[in-house]
Amino acid sequence: MRLFKKTTQIDFLGKRFLASIVSALLLIISLGGLAFKGLNFGIDFTGGTLVELSYKESVSPSDVRRILNESNISDTIVQYFGTSRDILVRLPVDDGKASVEKSDEVVSILRAEVGESLTDEITVTELQKCNTIGSSEIHDCSVQMRRVEFVGPQVGGELTEKGGLAMLYALIGILIYVAIRFEWRFAIGAVVALLHDVIITLGFFSIFSIEFSLSVLAALLAVIGYSLNDTIVVFDRIRDNFRKMRKGSVLEIMNGSINQTLPRTVLTSVTTLLVVLTLLLAGGEIIKGFALALLIGVLIGTYSSVFVASPTVLRLGISKEDMLPAPKEEKESESTL
Repeated sequence: MRLFKKTTQIDFLGKRFLASIVSALLLIISLGGLAFKGLNFGIDFTGGTLVELSYKESVSPSDVRRILNESNISDTIVQYFGTSRDILVRLPVDDGKASVEKSDEVVSILRAEVGESLTDEITVTELQKCNTIGSSEIHDCSVQMRRVEFVGPQVGGELTEKGGLAMLYALIGILIYVAIRFEWRFAIGAVVALLHDVIITLGFFSIFSIEFSLSVLAALLAVIGYSLNDTIVVFDRIRDNFRKMRKGSVLEIMNGSINQTLPRTVLTSVTTLLVVLTLLLAGGEIIKGFALALLIGVLIGTYSSVFVASPTVLRLGISKEDMLPAPKEEKESESTL
């Protein structure tokens, strides 16, 4: 018997055991990556000096790293930052040298390697222009400094602690909110789904050694909000159908509710993914981590709102009686008729 007309009739909850296996595998891989590899924290969390350089010609990050190692500047992270002529050098904290000294030393070493010095074709004035950060002029120098950032180790430690606390407080607040608005089983289901999304997203960054910066942390908090919104829509429809329908089992009503909200879920996810993909492909290196975290989070969040949150509520033994309004609410509704 069709309890829900003009909607899809996909048996989502019938596939909950298969979905549980998939989620368990993803969680095991993610937790394993976090335990053994950890996160590749950016300068925002670890502290240090970040120098962005621009070459006149293409250069290899491995060559830049080798040159710096030969000059006793070790433990550096060198990578492309856009084109093959743009290089990003990340240096660890050095208590013996200031940020400006370290950045100037790096630039001097790299310029010397290409045979550029004050006694050659470039003058002192031109060299100073090459060190002008953010200058829009094009100078005749082989290596130009674009940007320098410095974060102390104490600031980085505080950001790490406060970032973790922000995520924890968000999850606790969500647990309380959903428990008050719906029922404690729904609250647990929502938090389980959110933890599922966050762990898998973090695991992806850990396994592929993608830099974890403040922008990625902001994306994770945005993913929590997006996933919760999707889950709340499904839960709201389940609660309404529990109160309206006298026929049908709990499994049938929950399945029908997911199918009723499916068009909205798909449309929201597709439009969000289009924007995120645009940011990822055309936004540049600065927001690449942010866009990538959103992309993974939206995909996993859409999956978890269907295959993690609702099955968790079902396993906790939800029933129609749990969703019936209190007697006082029933009397008030009768008196208003």
